[in-house]
Amino acid sequence: MPTSPALPLIMVTNDDGIDSPGILALRDAMTAVGRTIVVAPERDNSAVSHALTMSRPLRIRRRNQDTYTLDGTPTDCVVIGLGKLLDARPDLLVSGINPGPNLGDDISYSGTVSAAIEGTMYGIPSVAFSLVGEPPYDYALAMRIAITLAETVLADPLPDNTLLNINIPAGKACAGMVITRQGRRLWENSIQETFDPWGRRHYWIGGGTPLRDHGEDTDVAAIHKGLVSITPIHLDLTNHSGLHLLRGTWDLDRMQDKVAPANRGHRDNT
Repeated sequence: MPTSPALPLIMVTNDDGIDSPGILALRDAMTAVGRTIVVAPERDNSAVSHALTMSRPLRIRRRNQDTYTLDGTPTDCVVIGLGKLLDARPDLLVSGINPGPNLGDDISYSGTVSAAIEGTMYGIPSVAFSLVGEPPYDYALAMRIAITLAETVLADPLPDNTLLNINIPAGKACAGMVITRQGRRLWENSIQETFDPWGRRHYWIGGGTPLRDHGEDTDVAAIHKGLVSITPIHLDLTNHSGLHLLRGTWDLDRMQDKVAPANRGHRDNT
């Protein structure tokens, strides 16, 4: 009698904390795809980007057999989860579901996306999920999309060194999906000036008005049209056209000649 194939092993994490409704929804969705193991921060770590904690020890707490929380960042969770907690290499890493978008320039700040970046650095297919809209959030559609995309990635591997950043518009129905490039999403008036009871000035970063990227093939445009945005993100941040341009136009020998005399003088004096 043939044996049943083993269920895929899926690692679930986020940046909003272990008790976030988004990660509970993502965990429940992934149980329809495989065995899930949750390793998430014990508190909100939004906008920590790809921070790695190196100034203090990290503490792990086990909630149940397959759920762990860590007093660190999303990247810490991935590193510790893969290195110390999981009993096998996961077939997939998913991060989210973030309550709010991770579009355009937001990707640089996002702990949700950074967790998927870390997974990709370890060679694990990784996907970040974000739900656009305002609270209260309805995760039902996002859960169905997460299941579909997880199954797709498991069946059809991603390109090397590539993760997916998924943004899902608010609503109960999917108007469509589109493959997008990362757009731009800068913020206007995002620094708020406040005063404490003693009259001391403070600054609060947050809020403001997003300035929309009008490119038609971007993640920002897709959400504006009510479409699910699927953006492949590559680990290589090199601007390859800029690489060729600089190699062809910059006179490095001449630049070195300007630098060398100072260096020689420094060496002569030592």
